[in-house]
Amino acid sequence: MPKVHWVTFGCKVNQYDTQRVREALEQAGYMEAHTGETPDLCVVNTCTVTHEADAQARQMIRRLARQWPHAGIVVMGCYAHRDPEALRRLPNVVAVVAAPEQLTGVLQRFGVERLPAGITRFERHARAFVKVQDGCLLNCTFCIIPKVRPTLCSRPIEDIEAEVRRLVDGGYREIVLTGIHLGHYGIDLSRGEPKERWTRLWHVLRRLSVLPGEFRIRLSSLEAAEMRRDLLEAIVACPRICPHFHLCLQSGSDRILQLMRRRYRVDSFLRRCEELRKFFECPAITTDIIVGFPGESDADFEKTLQIARLAGFAWMHVFPFSPRKGTPAAHMPDRVPPHLLRERKERILRLNDELARAYAAQLLGRTLEVLVERQDPRRPGLLTGTACRKVHVSFDGPVGAIGQLVQVRAETVDGTDLIGQRVTEAAPNWPLLHDLAATPTGAALPVVASPGTN
Repeated sequence: MPKVHWVTFGCKVNQYDTQRVREALEQAGYMEAHTGETPDLCVVNTCTVTHEADAQARQMIRRLARQWPHAGIVVMGCYAHRDPEALRRLPNVVAVVAAPEQLTGVLQRFGVERLPAGITRFERHARAFVKVQDGCLLNCTFCIIPKVRPTLCSRPIEDIEAEVRRLVDGGYREIVLTGIHLGHYGIDLSRGEPKERWTRLWHVLRRLSVLPGEFRIRLSSLEAAEMRRDLLEAIVACPRICPHFHLCLQSGSDRILQLMRRRYRVDSFLRRCEELRKFFECPAITTDIIVGFPGESDADFEKTLQIARLAGFAWMHVFPFSPRKGTPAAHMPDRVPPHLLRERKERILRLNDELARAYAAQLLGRTLEVLVERQDPRRPGLLTGTACRKVHVSFDGPVGAIGQLVQVRAETVDGTDLIGQRVTEAAPNWPLLHDLAATPTGAALPVVASPGTN
């Protein structure tokens, strides 16, 4: 039986795409090559967000060619879409999937008759990612992704529902809905339809909210501008959706946001954060920050630090600006010097630790629903997992709990993690802090300060 070795770079969408191809090749008779086994085929799923991502993919392909000189290499993903010729020139590369529609044809060479409509499991993950859409229509000046994934393609709700049912029946207790631009779900399905027949992300959430089984739903990255009433209503109405919202800020300076061609400004972003805290007690709000965008002054950076504090982020993913060929930002003047870029990154990472510890402290004394993922490598004898509110939680429990949802009362903060005690009673439903139904349609959602932690 032929064997295949897998390498995946990049985002949740890439990880999902790898799993789908994995199951297609399994149906064609391939098995995964385990440690010490020689594969007949290697599949490398690439990312192209930065120059470094491209370099990592090239290095990996060359290493695989040296390690297994008789194994053919198939390359897919965003780098394959952006520069297929560069990848075809690398050693042992037998096929490059230069566009999504080419995938089936490429895999036919290896006995795949058709791609499966979805996945049945998520290899080596405690949670399962479900890709609901592909493509992005935005034109942010720093991002190459709309160039390599420009076509919006939303999956039918029926296919998403069937896939979630399979995964829950297979034992997965957390489903992460993801896409290249999750908030764009349904735009392509709704073209030419009257508004009353449009399909949007909140329709998916309503369908998934009534499925049987013990599982929870987490949303991946959203634009703050997309956290509108219809989506908020669906989230409020579905208790199994984790109160964790990843809203991409990128910069706390309106001037830099304008240079980035982002669709919001700082005041509107902060209003979204305040609105979420009006309806959910202690929601985890996480974000992405780009440090050192061209033209970013000391004052711009200080504004980012200030807005991060005001937003009260539970976690920030920090990226130093990386010029990407083919994007407008790659040609912008006033580059931030490398030493200043490093200094700013270090400062915002220190702030991130401070904010993460502060958020974890808000949860002390609370009972949290935790997806148990593994034995804690840093705390012998404990298990560790991720709470519904994003924080990592460690506790004493049996290995058989791995993969399950358990209730843990948070007792101490250790770094940015929580240490807790498993409890048998179910976590009480944390109350909504405002009755959404009492807010008339079309009325502005109320804005209040962040709630306390009584």
